[in-house]
Amino acid sequence: MWPNGSSLGPCFRPMNITMEERRLIASPWFAASFCLVGLASNLLALSVLAGARQGSSNTPRSSFLTFLCGLVLTDFMGLLITGAIVVSQHAILFDWHAVDPSCRLCRFFGVVMVFFGLCPLLLGVAMASERYLGITRPFSRPAASSQRRAWATVGLVWAAALALGLLPLLGVGRYTVQYPGSWCFLTLGPETGDVAFGLLFSLLGSFSVGLSFVLNTISVATLCHVYHGQEAAQQRPRDCEIEMMAQLMGIMVVASVCWMPLLVFIAQTVLRSPPAMSPTGQLSRTTERQLLIYLRVATWNQILDPWVYILFRRAVIRRLHPRLSTQTRSLSLQPQLTRRPTVV
Repeated sequence: MWPNGSSLGPCFRPMNITMEERRLIASPWFAASFCLVGLASNLLALSVLAGARQGSSNTPRSSFLTFLCGLVLTDFMGLLITGAIVVSQHAILFDWHAVDPSCRLCRFFGVVMVFFGLCPLLLGVAMASERYLGITRPFSRPAASSQRRAWATVGLVWAAALALGLLPLLGVGRYTVQYPGSWCFLTLGPETGDVAFGLLFSLLGSFSVGLSFVLNTISVATLCHVYHGQEAAQQRPRDCEIEMMAQLMGIMVVASVCWMPLLVFIAQTVLRSPPAMSPTGQLSRTTERQLLIYLRVATWNQILDPWVYILFRRAVIRRLHPRLSTQTRSLSLQPQLTRRPTVV
């Protein structure tokens, strides 16, 4: 508990902000519009994905679409849960001390923020790994269980992100109310638990983005080699291979742009010397505002992800690159194992 001389829960830090400042920063109309646009975008993507899965008989593609469903569903639920709390707080500007003196809502909000923050990054790695194996080692996986294995992987990602989000409830790190008093997140303090949890969150997210970049780069290089290689006429990549990689590259770029500033900021702040947080739990106003800005940038990931899938489909790609629709795509990346020269 912070040394604030009160019986309030451990999630409350000293925060010198007036009600007028909160009204200027916390706009209920902006928050509500942001959430509605995000929810509508993800619902549209889910409807498009449902139609694509029904018409897809390609096992690798159906597996990839399963990962996309997991990603879009995660983004939708993240916006729905966090948006409901934030919009309510912005609309009535309730006093968190009075509404949640035991910090249960704050802890729930913190777990939700960490869970829905890490899930898109971890799912990005899972999708990149699936495509890497599908392109470079097409015979290394059993085709029959591909879709079932994809759902199992999505479940494991959800479990891993939830386990990490629950660590502060077990004593590793703390969730505290953040500036301007409308949300909760991990504490950027100098205590060992806060530093460990902040670094774990930051490094795991950064590692996920970096690994996705490496795997996607290898996959794209392999596709380009097959596309322009000597056997291009016999082993031309299919449209679906190009479509999946275009969508995956778009998801990776969006995740990198949205999340890397926040992840780097968290690592820099918890490692800062002297500590950014005072012994009483106070952060400078500059640090608090930077955290809020980077968090708002990160939340754009949940809105942009569904549009990556919607816009990077074959129909759109063919309009941008008409040459793709005129070339033969009857063969896949799988090598022709039985091709031998014919003796006359």
